[in-house]
Amino acid sequence: MRRVNSLTFEKIKQWEGFVPHAYDDEDPKHRPVVPGQQVVGTLTIGYGHTGPDVKPGDKMTEAQATQQLLIDLQRVETAVQTMVTVDLTDNQFGALVAFVLNIGVAAFRNSTLLKKLNAGDYAAVPGELARWNKRTVNKKKVVSQGLVNRRAVEAGLWATGGFVSSKGVPVAPDTAPVLSKETMSWGAGILGSMGALFTGEGPVQYALAAVVVIGFAVGAWYFIQKRRAA
Repeated sequence: MRRVNSLTFEKIKQWEGFVPHAYDDEDPKHRPVVPGQQVVGTLTIGYGHTGPDVKPGDKMTEAQATQQLLIDLQRVETAVQTMVTVDLTDNQFGALVAFVLNIGVAAFRNSTLLKKLNAGDYAAVPGELARWNKRTVNKKKVVSQGLVNRRAVEAGLWATGGFVSSKGVPVAPDTAPVLSKETMSWGAGILGSMGALFTGEGPVQYALAAVVVIGFAVGAWYFIQKRRAA
């Protein structure tokens, strides 16, 4: 079974936030729920764990919460791996797992996002993620700034790495850019040094300048070929 990478796991922990006691998810202060207390939303504990096993008065250590999150993710990871029929990078897979953990497997199964993605439309995913920005408050759907922020980070995680494969085409590894801050600085330094050779006159300086120009061109060609092969 495919698991999310460490980057995704840490982001999920940040989004969910650790709470050591059972609380009502409708309570923004996440105060402990005691036995007999009325719960408006859903009893939650640890890193967003919910379910019939969560009871009022329950407590959990961070280590226990981390282990429970790994267990909770297994069902979502399996669902994403099964439902998505196109190739995904690790970060794309992680972004979808984080998303489905939040909205639920059933909602993902019937989503337009999944339909478009399985049709090979990778570019549609960030926009579709952004549509899931509402939560229910007093039986009404309202935009949640927290969900807006989460969808934006999920979209960023989706885009991390840059390569997007077509349907049925294996995902290619990231390659180092030919032009970077490092290479631009290197080139500027060489050209600056070369400029001093052209300030004087005479056959010796002309010959010297020609040798440096040729050497620079050859060196640059080999450097670019090496970067492309990296």
